[in-house]
Amino acid sequence: MDEIGAGAEKTQPKSASLFLQIVEHLDGTISRPIVPISPPESGPECPVVSKDLTLNAIHGTSLRLYCPNPPPSHKLPIIVFFHGGGFVVFNASSVFYHEGCEQMAAELPALVVSLDYRLAPEHRLPAAYDDAVDALLWVRDQAKGAGDPWIAGHADFSRCFLMGSSSGANMAYHAGLRAMDLDLLPIALDGVVLNQPYFGGEARTPSETASEEDPILPLRANDTMWRLALPKDADRDHEFCNAVAAISGRRIRLPRCLILGCNGDPLIDRQREFASALGEAGVSVVPRLDGEGFHAMELFVPEKAAALIAEVREFISNGVAAA
Repeated sequence: MDEIGAGAEKTQPKSASLFLQIVEHLDGTISRPIVPISPPESGPECPVVSKDLTLNAIHGTSLRLYCPNPPPSHKLPIIVFFHGGGFVVFNASSVFYHEGCEQMAAELPALVVSLDYRLAPEHRLPAAYDDAVDALLWVRDQAKGAGDPWIAGHADFSRCFLMGSSSGANMAYHAGLRAMDLDLLPIALDGVVLNQPYFGGEARTPSETASEEDPILPLRANDTMWRLALPKDADRDHEFCNAVAAISGRRIRLPRCLILGCNGDPLIDRQREFASALGEAGVSVVPRLDGEGFHAMELFVPEKAAALIAEVREFISNGVAAA
């Protein structure tokens, strides 16, 4: 399979980082950059249909479900997906994440359950982790007969996966850890897909130090995201951020994990350290961390989106053994 990041540096977007467009106000609130959103889509001509459902009305969370149209005759794996954005920006309806979930649903194929979770700083971590677990438990409740017709009619509940990109991958990891202490029957959590997971720490890594002018995740934006997302007064060695420090010396219970990253991402050093630490902690890890590219490249480069889906398809279909 082609390396997921090969050649991506030639198509890196030139615009300023959206994260640098966040405006912080004196009262502690922020203004977020405006990005296009997509409504759910339906109709016989749509290759993928989608719809929005309330998850937790009190928390204001929701799910966007995606189903191939028409669905195949065989049962489909379920991907519970968490979007990126540093825990601070974007939504499940943000156009690039909506289109990415459509592509996954069509090409894997799969049922995709995309979570619209609470954002920081209004809702600091662990709020997003709580919402991620709620989404997984919603899938479990469907298997118990809660009755969404798409899930009930087309889901293979023995093949449920958590997946996230960037901060969403951080969420997938922490939700996976929590899931190990939950009664998920009758569903089976078969794997966790971590695409360019967003981790950090107080001490700079070489790839972070070199990222001051990165067009997607410059160092200043990286620091801002963690300051806005972490619990008040926590530093970047908190367990929500510095996963490697939290793992050290422990045995970790998780399903097998696919970890994706590339040279050119400011987070690549963290991702490699994390994959190594997770393997040493007893988790079956499939590392794909040697390509070339940049952070969130699948949102900008169609070939990289296709390569990502190919990696995920292989992982969920073939049960790839840890490398």
